[in-house]
Amino acid sequence: MTNYFLGIDCSTQSLTGIIIDDESLSIQIKISINYYKDLPHYQTQKGVYISEDGKQVFSNPLMWVEALDTLFTIFQEKSFPLNKIKAISGSAQQHGTVYLNKNFLKTVNNLQPGGSLVSQLKKIFSRELSPVWMDSSTSKQCKEIRKALGGLKSTIKLTGSNTFERFSGPQIRKFYQEDSQKYQNTAYIHLISSFLSSLLLGNNSPIDHGDGAGMNLMDIEKKRWNDNAIDATAPNLKQKLPNLTESFKILGNISPYFVERYDFSSETKLLPWSGDNPNSLIGVGLINPNQVAISLGTSDTYFSYMEKLTLDLSGASHVFGAPTGDYMGLICFKNGSLAREAIKALFHLTWNEFSNILKQTSPGNNGRIMLPYFYPEIVPLVLEPRVYRFGFDANHIQANVRGIIEAQCLSIRLHSQWLKSAPTEIIATGGGSENSEILQVLADVFNTPIKVLKVSDSAALGAALRCAKAYQEYIGNEMEWSDLIARCDALQPDVNIFPSINTKQLYEDMTQLYQLYENFVLNNGDNPEIIRHKFKEKYFE
Repeated sequence: MTNYFLGIDCSTQSLTGIIIDDESLSIQIKISINYYKDLPHYQTQKGVYISEDGKQVFSNPLMWVEALDTLFTIFQEKSFPLNKIKAISGSAQQHGTVYLNKNFLKTVNNLQPGGSLVSQLKKIFSRELSPVWMDSSTSKQCKEIRKALGGLKSTIKLTGSNTFERFSGPQIRKFYQEDSQKYQNTAYIHLISSFLSSLLLGNNSPIDHGDGAGMNLMDIEKKRWNDNAIDATAPNLKQKLPNLTESFKILGNISPYFVERYDFSSETKLLPWSGDNPNSLIGVGLINPNQVAISLGTSDTYFSYMEKLTLDLSGASHVFGAPTGDYMGLICFKNGSLAREAIKALFHLTWNEFSNILKQTSPGNNGRIMLPYFYPEIVPLVLEPRVYRFGFDANHIQANVRGIIEAQCLSIRLHSQWLKSAPTEIIATGGGSENSEILQVLADVFNTPIKVLKVSDSAALGAALRCAKAYQEYIGNEMEWSDLIARCDALQPDVNIFPSINTKQLYEDMTQLYQLYENFVLNNGDNPEIIRHKFKEKYFE
């Protein structure tokens, strides 16, 4: 009898469910719920609410709840045998926090199958909206927490990351400072991942080490809550936080609500949910240190598997727990697909037209440089959005199209150098990985082959694969990660892209030039315009 495993990903713009079988580990069905299109009554802007200044970004946790109900309903309508699913886990956009009152546990323990989740969960929130990873409004709180922990390097050594505006700790501190009464009325503070996991469990779900590391609250080496970090954030916080746990631990069986309403087996096992990035580490098969993955999504992320804990003491990058029990390094660039779409929309282009312009323009963009801060940026830290153009203006279609893609690739290369070793292979995922012209620029900038997998929903797939391994070990079958990855059809390469033979030195020089412009714009460094003209003379005149 064939058994199945379900992985769910609650991303910024959609909720996706992927079911794989236990024999070939191939994807049997995939369903996605787009918040903006399928749940328009929440009136979001592509899944979020953005303040006028662009700094405050929220989402509605009831929208994620309704999306979960909708996902299971569609699986039922398609007559998928949900009672044969042996284990479920999930993924969620990292750092977002959900604030719950004292009614939370009693409510999720007593869900009635005759009613929807939304109708029964409306009164469990102490805060109506959840701040998400795009929020950049907590600079004050970041400084306060960092100071309390002894400064930049001390904070990084303790938590794995500098304090970042989107991280959960600063967001919690801001909530406490600005609405202390609502904070006092908050009985539980969950991450999005552990909140959704709690619904399936019908109880208070723990936070896994991968997602817990994105809070500035967890000791990255000891993998437990750190009292100093918690005390620096908000009073009585520790009692509001769930426990921490390993990513591969089985928490228990699915709640009776889902058994009775959707015909899941009462023996369906639940694993902790994790962040989208730790799940994607597995979902792209990244278990070797010489590989890296670049996800071209709402944000662009660069991540790598680590056998040993290594920290970026400059403060630009992060270290999270990995589903393997080890670590992963990650760099997040906020101006990802939304910045690419901004250029596309500016000139009213289709994606085919955008790609053709990339194909027809020369590597190096004729010596033109863009710094594309359409939105507040995470790496490098830019709180006041502005697009900088050197050697061209906002009306030049070709220069803007190539400029945005080269800028993103150059920034990723520049800010990943702390990992010391250059990758021998890049695995590309996310929506942007479907564009071969964008990937060609990426391959050229890194001078590294690019492998594109058959599936782009790496976070949901990673959650499903975690289930497959944990369940096999639960029933007594030992399974190595390498065996799991080798068996999974979706992790075999669909496209291979190789770097051009004559662009290596050009992009070596351009990376240095890009760094000079970053320093000029962000740190009042010397104007590198003369150097840019020399670059242009060397390669284009």
